[in-house]
Amino acid sequence: MSDQVVHSEVQPFSARAALPGLVSLGVYGLLLILGPRLLNDPDSYSHIEVGRWIIAHGTLPATDPFSFSRHGAPWITFEWLSEVIYAGAYALAGWQGVLVVAAAAIALAFGLFTFFLLRELSPTQTLLMVIAAVILLAPHMLARPHVLVLPLMVTWAAALVRCMDREGPPPYWALPLLVVWANLHGSVVLALGLIGPAGLEALLREKRSEWPRVFLRWLPFTALAVAASCLTPYGPEPLLMPLTTLGLGPALRWIAEWRPQDFSHIGFFELVLLAGIFALSRGVTLPVVRALVVIGLLHFALAQIRNADLLAMLAPLYLAAPLGRKFGGPIGKDAAGSSRRLNLAALGVLIAVSGATLARDIRPAPAITPQAAIAEANLAAAGHVLNDYTFGGYLIFAGIPTFIDGRGELYGGAFINRYNRALALVDLGDFLRLLDEYSIGATLLAPGTPAIAMLDRLPQWQRVYSDDVAVVHKRRDMPQR
Repeated sequence: MSDQVVHSEVQPFSARAALPGLVSLGVYGLLLILGPRLLNDPDSYSHIEVGRWIIAHGTLPATDPFSFSRHGAPWITFEWLSEVIYAGAYALAGWQGVLVVAAAAIALAFGLFTFFLLRELSPTQTLLMVIAAVILLAPHMLARPHVLVLPLMVTWAAALVRCMDREGPPPYWALPLLVVWANLHGSVVLALGLIGPAGLEALLREKRSEWPRVFLRWLPFTALAVAASCLTPYGPEPLLMPLTTLGLGPALRWIAEWRPQDFSHIGFFELVLLAGIFALSRGVTLPVVRALVVIGLLHFALAQIRNADLLAMLAPLYLAAPLGRKFGGPIGKDAAGSSRRLNLAALGVLIAVSGATLARDIRPAPAITPQAAIAEANLAAAGHVLNDYTFGGYLIFAGIPTFIDGRGELYGGAFINRYNRALALVDLGDFLRLLDEYSIGATLLAPGTPAIAMLDRLPQWQRVYSDDVAVVHKRRDMPQR
């Protein structure tokens, strides 16, 4: 028996085979250590409460039950399955359970991401891609529905890219992913958009005489993908949600994650972008379709901060094969280390870190949790509360009807614009009209909001509570003359 055979029998797992698992475990452990960071979004509160509402009522809402400013208005929860999952995790294990679900989804996505990149790149090249993706995705690693979709998004895109790399048939096996995706998050329209590049590249590879055959090859797959994306309790309506959100227009500028990238100072996004441009300038030739895909992803990431995760997780999949051809792809014989012992050691560390982390008192950040203000000022009995945008999620969680919260598709661009202009005192008269029009009995605003200074000066309003998180004013009855 040769030395090579003996070597393979003693060490059956190569470093390449162990890398996806190690990346996944490493990301998971890191996210557990940084646990509270994943709970720093006010929408985490509201998603849990929506999930609890669905479980309690045994149905999905068709109108808004959570606000007073839009109560009864048509509204669908296009992320209902994610919200039920988060609500179930919270019921079983509190915020620790929510953290574990979100961290596991992100870690699984990076494990799959690593696995798919290793088909075309060396482990070193793959790790560089993974590090860049972690940096870009870090601000968006939050316990919200979009992270539960990440493993599906990576798998779906990788399946289509594999067809492009190997000139294979459409991946019918991946169609069930779209059914789950459509019920977890409203971004499933992205999955349909990714079919176009795969079909277009298949067309461009063939002579024009073969185009009808290629078209007929991809048409049934596309039709089934659209049908799968419509298998939701609301039918095809969730497919339109991204368009509804983008239809908010100028109001998106008031929401941080929808703003364009800021290049007024050097940040991680710019550094990763410059590194990517440098790598591609080293003589890498991209097929025209893939170049268009990468340019499109870059445009989305530049136009809205939240789309950086698309650039992070999708662009490397489309770049992997061209980069592998230029800089050398997978090495046929990887050095096999004691990967079994390494995996066991990593698993032991992960269990220890998980136990220590989950034993902590983990909860969302105080800045989005005005619990003390609500209790001390008895806002539950104060009537209509004009709340800060960042407090909307907690108010829903606490069972207090909101004036506004993170559901931009419900409130619309005009309402959001009016709200922000009023609180910024851009239109002082409209702020006063807003208080009367909605019969506001109390306000719950973040310190530093310009409207607070005005309320302090209005005789019919009284500051009743303030701390580093929130300031509360209540309307008081004016004496009769």
